[in-house]
Amino acid sequence: MTAATLAAPLAPARRPGLVAGMRHTFTLAWRSLVQIKHNPMELLDLSIQPVMFVLLFTYVFGTAIAGSPGDYLKFALPGIIVQNAFFATMTTGFGLNTDLTKGVFDRLRALPVARWAPLAGRILADTVKQAWSVALLIGVGMILGFRVNHGFAGLLAAFLLLLVFSLAASWISVLVGVLVSEPDKVQIFGFMVIFPLTFTSNAFVPTDKMPSWLQHWVEINPATILADALRGLLVSGPVAGPVARSLIWAGVLLAVFAPPAVRALRRRV
Repeated sequence: MTAATLAAPLAPARRPGLVAGMRHTFTLAWRSLVQIKHNPMELLDLSIQPVMFVLLFTYVFGTAIAGSPGDYLKFALPGIIVQNAFFATMTTGFGLNTDLTKGVFDRLRALPVARWAPLAGRILADTVKQAWSVALLIGVGMILGFRVNHGFAGLLAAFLLLLVFSLAASWISVLVGVLVSEPDKVQIFGFMVIFPLTFTSNAFVPTDKMPSWLQHWVEINPATILADALRGLLVSGPVAGPVARSLIWAGVLLAVFAPPAVRALRRRV
């Protein structure tokens, strides 16, 4: 006689807790940052292009718009920082789509990794890159004569405001990165949206120098509001109003784009 034995049912795998998920997030963020060592062009995109914008706009358009390159730098550098921040958010969607199309998420799904850690790690790594880019722009601006009038407190507040806004805006890039089939399409979307958005703001040209029909849009453009907030914190001008409206815009972007981005990512992985 042979005794039939029933196999014991497999216990359901336990999901990693919050502490383990945070550890996974930092590990995956470090993975994204280490990739720069093997692909230096990724860091060059965040370094050379912004510096070129500062030099070209300051010395080509400075005298025509503000009377002198030095005066224009005080006005334009916060705007250039804003434009660079918007473009930098597109790297989140680009990297996310690359991981999705190359099967990185499929491999991570087979490991005991928190489901939210890959996305959180990607966003954290891109926030570090964003911080590097902002610090570089301000450093180059100071070499050219830009001065922060409100000291370290104003610089820190501007830095934190920009990172908060960038984190909220990066969900647009996350949604696009999940929906499109190729990483290059994320870049195409970025150029189609960010260039018109920033150039129809007061990032580079004062609002009163634009056509009257365009000024109405410029005044409510989130790039304008964020640029005004940075000017107020770094140089001079109103602070409370632009900062509050920038935070409201950040909340709106987060509320509108984060939920569908998370749902789309869950469906895809």
